[in-house]
Amino acid sequence: MSRDRSASQSSDNLTLADFFSATDARRDRWSRLQACAEAYAAGRGDRAKLASEIGALFAEMEPLENYWAYPGTGLMRALRELAEGRDAPGFASAVHRIKTAIFSSAYRRDPAAWNLEEESGDMSFADRLPPGMAPDVAQRPYFELLTVAPESARTNQPQRELRKLRRPEDPFTYETVPTFTFEDALVATIVNTNIQAVVIYDGFQFKSRHALPALGDLLRRHGEIEDDGMPRNYGLRLASGIKKIRPELDVYLVSERGVEEAATSELSRLVRRVFYEVEELMEIHLSILAGVMERYETPYFDNLKKYAARPVGTFHALPVARGKSIFKSHWIRDMGHFYGANLFLAESSATSGGLDSLLDPVGNIKEAQEKAARAFGAHHVFFGTNGTSTSNKIVVQALCRPGDIVLIDRNCHKSHHYGLVLAGSQPLYLEAFPMVQYSMYGAVPLRTIKQALLTLKAEGKLDKARLVDLTNCTFDGHMYNCRRVMEECLAIKPDLIFLWDEAWFGFARFSAFHRRRTGMGAAQAIEEMLASASYRDAYEEWKSKMKGKVGDDLDPNDPALLDTRLMPDPDRTRLRVYQTNSTHKSMSALRQGSMIFVRDQDFVHVEEQFHEAFYTHTSTSPNLQIIASLDLARRQMELEGYELVLSSIDLALDLRKQVNNHPLISKYFHITTPGEMVPREFRESGVEDYGRPNASWDRVLEAWENDEFALDPTRLTIVTGRAGYDGTQFKGLLASKYDVQINKTSRNSILVQTNINNSRSDVAHLLKVLADVSRDVEQRLAEGGAAAQEAFKARVKALMEDVPDLPNFSRFHEVYRDNAKSGTSEGHMRAAFFSAYREEQCEHMKLNHPDVDVRIQKGPPLVSANFVIPYPPGFPIMVPGQVIEADTIEFMRKLDVKEIHGYNASLGLKLLKPEAISQRATSKKGPAPEL
Repeated sequence: MSRDRSASQSSDNLTLADFFSATDARRDRWSRLQACAEAYAAGRGDRAKLASEIGALFAEMEPLENYWAYPGTGLMRALRELAEGRDAPGFASAVHRIKTAIFSSAYRRDPAAWNLEEESGDMSFADRLPPGMAPDVAQRPYFELLTVAPESARTNQPQRELRKLRRPEDPFTYETVPTFTFEDALVATIVNTNIQAVVIYDGFQFKSRHALPALGDLLRRHGEIEDDGMPRNYGLRLASGIKKIRPELDVYLVSERGVEEAATSELSRLVRRVFYEVEELMEIHLSILAGVMERYETPYFDNLKKYAARPVGTFHALPVARGKSIFKSHWIRDMGHFYGANLFLAESSATSGGLDSLLDPVGNIKEAQEKAARAFGAHHVFFGTNGTSTSNKIVVQALCRPGDIVLIDRNCHKSHHYGLVLAGSQPLYLEAFPMVQYSMYGAVPLRTIKQALLTLKAEGKLDKARLVDLTNCTFDGHMYNCRRVMEECLAIKPDLIFLWDEAWFGFARFSAFHRRRTGMGAAQAIEEMLASASYRDAYEEWKSKMKGKVGDDLDPNDPALLDTRLMPDPDRTRLRVYQTNSTHKSMSALRQGSMIFVRDQDFVHVEEQFHEAFYTHTSTSPNLQIIASLDLARRQMELEGYELVLSSIDLALDLRKQVNNHPLISKYFHITTPGEMVPREFRESGVEDYGRPNASWDRVLEAWENDEFALDPTRLTIVTGRAGYDGTQFKGLLASKYDVQINKTSRNSILVQTNINNSRSDVAHLLKVLADVSRDVEQRLAEGGAAAQEAFKARVKALMEDVPDLPNFSRFHEVYRDNAKSGTSEGHMRAAFFSAYREEQCEHMKLNHPDVDVRIQKGPPLVSANFVIPYPPGFPIMVPGQVIEADTIEFMRKLDVKEIHGYNASLGLKLLKPEAISQRATSKKGPAPEL
């Protein structure tokens, strides 16, 4: 065999997508290399062609393998020697062995994997098996250390000395990934998910010696190349770039000059420690282990394990604690066998013994929450054990006061609406852009939010505007440009508070691509921006262009402001951002595990009422296992979240590509593209779809940076209507016949999500299901003849074309408004909500009763007494106090879903009686009482 292509030639095949899904791309190459090597050794196929492919693959892979510790330069050199020595069987065997070690992660635990001459002790997949199916062998976690040093250290690396310091008593084991340039260090950070720490030495070069065409674009997209192609400051600038991509990594700086200056510079906050040259080699080694241990430790879970191992006598009100009531039972012992002893040993209703109290944490829960704050980029984190429905109500009740105006997406989760009822605040409902063809809403345009704020200002009510409450990303994957939304809103009202409901988006923190679209990520970026001298100069220049009409002097009646990029005043802006997260929905936490993230400069002023709201909604008997799982979810995401999230994104991209390009499946099913889910007016970039040939990844990332809305690739709306299935039908079919579970449906679609739990096998299974269903449809149409085909065509038309219009929020009845002539729509929903508690003030009317249409046309108006929320689509189409109009009734009549919260078909619509409305109008004096 001979390698007939140089590394520079072969690298032309590399694309930015390879870096986006580096782990799977790398595995695919090793699989292809193994298949070709074994075929060549066995004499199968065209040997010249196989030799050429082997040479091309090997040349392509060799520079990339520099970014991983295994197999490393030594084993790659041995492979090259086998290939050039024409030892085909030896080459095939070595490739198979290395490939197996990479796939099974055997190199993490088996020293023999690092030597092709040794017999392997363990090349199995045992570490992936569930408990009880794998050998119970104590195994130290493995990670890789990235070192960046000058080229002169290539033959005499100080990094090698670190290996010699490893001891059997160390809690972890690691191997080094040596790099010698700025560019290679960043690429390794991006593609090597095993890296947990970085040691940066003085004197390294900038340009990579590897000819990777995509490398420059990759680094420019991460903002790490200056106009002249060089960084401003090598060591600290590299640290900044690494932390921007993977903020969880520990970075250490080793310098032979100016360590005092480096340790006190502005960027030094990004570095865990600064060392003087190599005089502290053991300290560097111990610091590396301590840094990883800090992320590995789970204060609450660790204490819970210790508690479970103690011989505790329980005299509190929790019979299942210690499990005696279970394992002594003659009738429910199978409960113990199913769940295992540890579940019960780790239960208690007491907060003593080191378990701490969720309501007043001072020990390990407090420490666990502080670790979560660091991991998720917040100032404070609060654990929730009652789901994010409760977390939302806590935040709304803590921040909002009776009479406050809250700008809120009408399609927010119902917990926000109920939170406003509890707080007595007035919702000013904002309408998201509609996607009528799929019977779903998107997200609220920034122009709509600005218009509401400017109208409030024009009417002298801006001081009552307290909170902007939005869902990010939406169930269907619409990601806000959180930074731009907050910047422009703060330019109008500098003390506005923001609540981002990111229930399904917690994973986004651990993706360098998604992070910019999160509330916490945007808040950090704005904080840094406002504190910079360059922004202050830019603001003064913009203020001059606006002729001083900024802040309080903005003209709210100037229509040009809606199309003007507004800038917040760095001297007046108070950044107050809250984010709720259903940890259990995108991370490895138990059901109902939730977190509240706080990044609020004025939290001290609301801290007391925040705790009061937390006490109001949090159980005094929280589930200890949920708390522990939140602690563990944080650990996992800090140590391997980057890898897991990249994998889930890659799976989604693959599924999207396979479905939309399959000759049979695409006849009946289609995964909607960003161009179909986000109207063109909100996509300045013009990106229509992800991946080649639609758009290069640098264009996609630019779109995520600048477009008003972007589509999360892990949310896949599969249109089922062309196969003759409505969403509910198809969801039932998937569950009953194919054992596939999904969450959400619409009239003609289902939502499929990939997450850190999914594998390529899952994708293959779903593709097979879609192919099988497509074949069934084809067969039915072929066997049924013209009649069946006509019926099918009519069914598809009904699902895809004859869709009901989506109703907007109409208005609150004037008796629930301070000023019926106001240009904004806020109202006192709490008063209407509790009016429904008086049976004599309510009536019911069947949906198809003729009086419904008469009253809509002639009055008296129909006023909803409660929330009405159809599932799907899952947003309230009626709220207490809302005047019901014709479009809402028409939508209700066309709905073919069975689950409608707040509506009993046997009774009909629940309405407030006209006389009750009249009575309130008569007695009303000023604003409706809300307390």
